[in-house]
Amino acid sequence: MARIFLTIVGTVYLLLAAWCSFSPEHTSKVVGFTLQPGSGQSEFLTVYGGLEFALGLAFLWPLYRPTDVESPLLLCLLIHGCLVAFRTAGFLVFSDIPADTYSLATAEWIIFLFAAILVRRKS
Repeated sequence: MARIFLTIVGTVYLLLAAWCSFSPEHTSKVVGFTLQPGSGQSEFLTVYGGLEFALGLAFLWPLYRPTDVESPLLLCLLIHGCLVAFRTAGFLVFSDIPADTYSLATAEWIIFLFAAILVRRKS
């Protein structure tokens, strides 16, 4: 079950990396960023494209090494726990947050909770 979950999450991250890399103007608008020519575009490509691609590969690791499920699962829990914590803080501190951001938060919570359940089952 954990391997299937990580495969789904990893695939979603690879798709997000592609979307951010090949359609940065659209993607950045969805998340509320204004891309500045040059450095802003480079930063968005690096952080949103490159980092999400790396996360996708990390979560897909059990497909390459079927016995290595625990570490990618713990990594998934750690990353999404941090995302949930910081996203929740953002909701408390900032106002006028659009619906797209709430959709992202919902997905982050679902991944976090599912990862927590799977980690709990493994221990």
